Amino acid sequence: MTAWNPISRAFPGRAAAVLAALALPLAACGGSSERDTDYACPRPFVVGDAERLTHFKPGAGRDPRDIAYEATLVSANTGCKLTKASVEVTLIVRIAASAGPSVEPGRTGVPFFVRVIDSSGAIVQGQEFVSEMRLTPSNPQSAIREELTLTLSRSGAYTIAVGLKPTPEELNYNRRGRQ
Repeated sequence: MTAWNPISRAFPGRAAAVLAALALPLAACGGSSERDTDYACPRPFVVGDAERLTHFKPGAGRDPRDIAYEATLVSANTGCKLTKASVEVTLIVRIAASAGPSVEPGRTGVPFFVRVIDSSGAIVQGQEFVSEMRLTPSNPQSAIREELTLTLSRSGAYTIAVGLKPTPEELNYNRRGRQ
């Protein structure tokens, strides 16, 4: 029912320019014939507890000095291309991250998920991904644009849930920070 094709493009070191460009909306779905107008492109939404993530270095410490990185799911947008029986959905996910005092040298992996939900609320497809960024004390900010292509049946109505994938401990930390 659903096929995934991940494509990733990173924009390290130009966080300000990238974040400014993130505000530009993508073109909506559309079609040129009357038959194409009966399908609405699935709209993505960011899951409330999963739009940001604070990741700590390994070990027991959990104060601000132990933060390896903080990430935010900046936006999620879709575009669609219709065929006779299916719709090809291009999902664009933008993630920004900032290095913390305990950032490790090398690549930083920021986990995120995508779930396709049908009109009854059932998850019909789900997958997890990792965005690779380079965060260092000398390059403390990075942003990435992830592009995923999935094929859905044209006969259904779907929404797409996206979010960062915190561990249970990170999720609890995020929830305590909002109170």
